[in-house]
Amino acid sequence: MERNTRQRKAIQEVMAAAGRPLSPQELLEHAQGAVPGIGMATIYRNIKAMLEAGDIAAVSLPGGGDRYEIAGHEHHHHFHCRACDKVYEVHACPGDMKKLTPQGFVLESHELTLYGLCSTCR
Repeated sequence: MERNTRQRKAIQEVMAAAGRPLSPQELLEHAQGAVPGIGMATIYRNIKAMLEAGDIAAVSLPGGGDRYEIAGHEHHHHFHCRACDKVYEVHACPGDMKKLTPQGFVLESHELTLYGLCSTCR
């Protein structure tokens, strides 16, 4: 059983408060408010443990590093701001993607990322 350390608690609180997927760097910057001495190695070690425990999920973006969000959300997609590089959750889906699947293929899942400018950057 994993210990729930002060560092892990700070990371969990940061993720819950953000309400959006965060990069390791964003996790570090925000967690330092609660745990001033926390370092990047601690962030990555906790990300790994939290992924293994199923507490968080990775959000992979083409051409970019992974972001992390609290696990257990229903099916959703993401919006990536090209200016500030933040990623936001989009709680909507265009629906059945089977019509886009080549004939003879079997669709197992899909991911959709929207790109543009967030309300702050526009």
